[in-house]
Amino acid sequence: MRGRPLVKSFNYSIDGIIYVLRSQRNMRIHVAAAALVLSLGLIFNIGRIEYLTLFFAIALVIIAELFNTAIEATIDLTTGSFDPLAQVAKDVSAAGVLVAALNSLVVAYFVFYKRLNPVTLSALQKVREQPLHVTMVALLLVTIVVLAAKAAIGGRDFLRGGWPSGHSALAGALFTAIAVISGNALVATLGLIMAVLVLHSRVEAGIHTYLEIVSGIAIGILVTIIVFQLFF
Repeated sequence: MRGRPLVKSFNYSIDGIIYVLRSQRNMRIHVAAAALVLSLGLIFNIGRIEYLTLFFAIALVIIAELFNTAIEATIDLTTGSFDPLAQVAKDVSAAGVLVAALNSLVVAYFVFYKRLNPVTLSALQKVREQPLHVTMVALLLVTIVVLAAKAAIGGRDFLRGGWPSGHSALAGALFTAIAVISGNALVATLGLIMAVLVLHSRVEAGIHTYLEIVSGIAIGILVTIIVFQLFF
């Protein structure tokens, strides 16, 4: 191994990249997004500093995905059965990819936003004022609040138990959005029935306690009301 030629080391690195491209769907998505962003850079004629920033953001995402794949392969090789620490390692490495991807979105926003033409800006402004846009923002904020609460209290799994109930929070948020947007008592009642069915299913399955469900729907309703009050 010490006498391995430099060319072979380079070839092994290329083999690793090719393997990840063939086996990991997310890597293929990252590469396609990178190609699109770089093409847009040519179309909008961005400067060298902005191109350098894009290159760093793209490289960060790809490196994170490579490390994530390597960590998963190492864990699978050394662990023959389920191990909580192995699951933590996989989750954390996947979180690294997520953070890198979010960083790339922020970079792309700052690079390309000012180059959007007035027509596009007008269209974006109209979208921002639409109830669907406000609803999506509300659902995202509800999800963030629920995840933060689970992390603070000690719950780990978003879909299977823990305080508060994520399903109940999203059901409460959707019911509130339906009621506010429609302004119709019948439509709001149908939305309430839908939310109640979701709550009942969580109780019947024994996944959540009544406290977790009630607090979840309260969080969903409260956050959604605040968002609609501020932006709609």
